[in-house]
Amino acid sequence: MASNSKTKPSPKDSPTEPFKRSVAGALRAIARTPDLEIAYAAERPGLIGGKVRLPEPPRKLTRAEAAIVRGNADSIALKLACHDVAMHRKLQPQGQQARAVFEAVEQARVEAIGSRRMDGVALNLTAMLDDRYTRAKFDQISQRADAPIEEALALMVRERLTGLAPPPAAKKLVDLWRPLIEERAGEDLNRLENVIENQRKFSDAVHDLLDSLEMGEDRSSESEDEDEGDEEEQKNQESGDDGESAESDEDQSMSSEDTEMSTEDMPDDASEAAEAATADMADESELGDAETPGEPQRPRQYGQNEPRGPDYRAFTMKFDETIAAEDLCEPEELDRLRGYLDKQLSSLQGVVARLANRLQRRLMAQQSRSWDFDLEEGILDPARLTRVIMDPMHALSFKWEKDTEFRDTVVTLLLDNSGSMRGRPITVAATCADILARTLERCGVKVEILGFTTRAWKGGQSREHWLSAGKPANPGRLNDLRHIIYKSADAPWRRARKNLGLMMREGLLKENIDGEALDWAHKRLLARTEQRKILMMISDGAPVDDSTLSVNPGNYLERHLRWVIEEIETRSPVELIAIGIGHDVTRYYRRAVTIVDAEELGGAMTEKLAELFAEGATAAPTPRRPRRRVA
Repeated sequence: MASNSKTKPSPKDSPTEPFKRSVAGALRAIARTPDLEIAYAAERPGLIGGKVRLPEPPRKLTRAEAAIVRGNADSIALKLACHDVAMHRKLQPQGQQARAVFEAVEQARVEAIGSRRMDGVALNLTAMLDDRYTRAKFDQISQRADAPIEEALALMVRERLTGLAPPPAAKKLVDLWRPLIEERAGEDLNRLENVIENQRKFSDAVHDLLDSLEMGEDRSSESEDEDEGDEEEQKNQESGDDGESAESDEDQSMSSEDTEMSTEDMPDDASEAAEAATADMADESELGDAETPGEPQRPRQYGQNEPRGPDYRAFTMKFDETIAAEDLCEPEELDRLRGYLDKQLSSLQGVVARLANRLQRRLMAQQSRSWDFDLEEGILDPARLTRVIMDPMHALSFKWEKDTEFRDTVVTLLLDNSGSMRGRPITVAATCADILARTLERCGVKVEILGFTTRAWKGGQSREHWLSAGKPANPGRLNDLRHIIYKSADAPWRRARKNLGLMMREGLLKENIDGEALDWAHKRLLARTEQRKILMMISDGAPVDDSTLSVNPGNYLERHLRWVIEEIETRSPVELIAIGIGHDVTRYYRRAVTIVDAEELGGAMTEKLAELFAEGATAAPTPRRPRRRVA
């Protein structure tokens, strides 16, 4: 039974009543809400429907137990005093994992404000946190998969803002994640102290922190306008979102449920929902040093662009290059090219976005199947409230939605950047890749976008080197490769979206050597730690390089392409699929589709990806769920 703190004292009052009244008074004073309704009950503390619920203190109250009750009250009071709910909802990311981090770090911010100003509050909050992590048995964990990253980040933010070490019960939790977080986002953590009093600036800094941890997403249009300050960019961004109104409505309806979550429930429940996504990052630190920050490391047994096949080779590889899109073009020109891309396809974006929304609904439908009932915690089950009415002593019953084991997945889109793709085909391909990458990332699927062409027509420096060597017979591949990374799998879409405009650059598209490009993309996927790997090749013809074919057999490049395809399809865990634009790719690939017009590309890409995810869908529930109530 709950007892309201506003009741007047009586001779029959519990010995803890004076303590309850003092805690309630302090809570109202810190929250600056004199009429706040406060109740004590043997349930989890929180703020629900404008009413505060605190844990019922035991009759024989110890100093430690009193500090825990005060800590819960201080946490709620600081949230009421220092937190803008509307701003938080507007600035929060959409992904489950990113949102869990955002919620936990914001709670750490408001608690840090109180800890910095009042020493007693700092002691109370430390006692409350230690009790929470002890109850959750975080002092017994030994693997990252069992350690929610949002909890570790919140404690590290608290440490940066207040100088207070993590509570003893959470030390193992923080130690498991500290090396990775410090390496990738240490500087972002250091900047938080300067903006602790400004929720908007603090939220922007948290988004930067998420970007550093490869969990970032596109923010709301208002936030992007403030960050970029570019009106033309804003128009381009808005034109790309025309087809996504359905998505936004769904996200807003989902976020409205968060207003009824308790202060303690926010990080805990979010961690339960995001646990599968948190496990995705469990082994990322084992990748070692990558070629560039955020890039996956290639297997050491392979050399760069190493030729494969029984008789395929390159005359020289010293002129080949694998390069990021932003290194091929000045930032100002990338902005201009991206704007040009958006203007060219303002009508097509709406169609592709609707197809992408359909794909997203299919993926999200695979992740929620059924409910668990009669639990000790979770969402209150109104269908079982009749038990409480019939028997007031009967405990409340909670429920929790079961999730499926949606395997962590990475998708690589390999785009043919040959001269025959010039015009409408390359424009459509760039837009489809852009929208699909944004959609898949919202569903927790990492996406990599790659392109392949050559550095020059008719051989380039490789051919000149061959000529200076006396034109030896059967030289093999005789051109300079150019493999372009438009978006790495670990880079957020918001950061890489401008790079796709590079495909609109005059003079970029030249010749295509498909076999080595496919082998390169395949090796990058093999180096990933995700459980499922999908490689989609988009091309409009057979491999062509005049310089190579002029001094080798006419089927030299095509034979190598077939050999690489056969190796991937028969011996690799990577799932390979191809889409041919006006070119029959079914004679090369087992899983392929040919479209006549480039306008059909968006539908073909979304349909094939939907088929792959449907085939790989599982329905096993996640291992961690709220505790079942014991009768």
